[in-house]
Amino acid sequence: MKDKRRIAVIGAGAFGRNHLRVVRDSDRAELAGVVDIDADKARAAAAEFGCPVLETLEEAADAADAAIVAVPTVAHCEVACRLIDEGLDVLVEKPIAASPGEARALVEKAADRGRVLQCGHLERFNPAVQAAMAEATIPLFFEIHRLSLFTPRSLDVSVVSDLMIHDLDILLAMTRGRPEEVRAAGISVMSGKVDIANVRLAFPNGCVANLTASRVSTEKVRKLRFFQPGQYVSVDYARQDCVVVGVGRDRQVSFRQLAVVKGEPLKLQLEHFLDCVERRATPLVDGLAALGALELAREILDKIEEHAALVARHLRA
Repeated sequence: MKDKRRIAVIGAGAFGRNHLRVVRDSDRAELAGVVDIDADKARAAAAEFGCPVLETLEEAADAADAAIVAVPTVAHCEVACRLIDEGLDVLVEKPIAASPGEARALVEKAADRGRVLQCGHLERFNPAVQAAMAEATIPLFFEIHRLSLFTPRSLDVSVVSDLMIHDLDILLAMTRGRPEEVRAAGISVMSGKVDIANVRLAFPNGCVANLTASRVSTEKVRKLRFFQPGQYVSVDYARQDCVVVGVGRDRQVSFRQLAVVKGEPLKLQLEHFLDCVERRATPLVDGLAALGALELAREILDKIEEHAALVARHLRA
């Protein structure tokens, strides 16, 4: 049996604790320890998951082969770059960085040091999403909804960077291109950032995508639907099911439930990261893919600001 990979988790917040859990439960990984600037939070997490408290990133690098970065987004680039300089492979939570410039610096750092850099767009590892992506031929219209109840988590970024970015990543992977037109509107409701957003993207091949993301909804909805010649494909992220409705040459409608082996995306993501570390392979969601999603998210936020300014001018008039 191969030696287990020693994994340090940087950040003991809500999502850091999820990473601690899946690393602890993995048959292929050993939880090397946890780092957090809040000493009490680090000690509590260490006690719960049965691992050491690591005081510094340098101490984490000495104890681990790889690290998972689950600190606030504003610190992703700094923390991940320091770990890469220390010789560690890194899985960084999404969004990969606070800005495209920082993301590019992180991508270049990993390439220069020959380290694995993966970003935590875990919906790519949702078995229903993977089944749908295998079914895609020429998707021409997308309708995507990601609605969540309000929580105080991740209020340092907008709903576009927090929630919608999952769908932007999937959309870019499925269309294999970038939109030539972006229209967007959004408002702040419960935080100082955009809490609800609606976006329309138009691609050069005629594909159109409508996306809505909200973290102030009264219900939790996570669905992706796309239409392509002769088919309609519907994915429920939460239920992990995928349905294909088709129309044959005889104009008869067929209904097909795709076979999906359900699993926790976070665990599947960790397994993929371990594979990439062991094989020195490029991750499914590497730094460049994460950068592309972040760049599109920034463009959407710029369009939201333009729309807000337009509304303000009309209100003043």
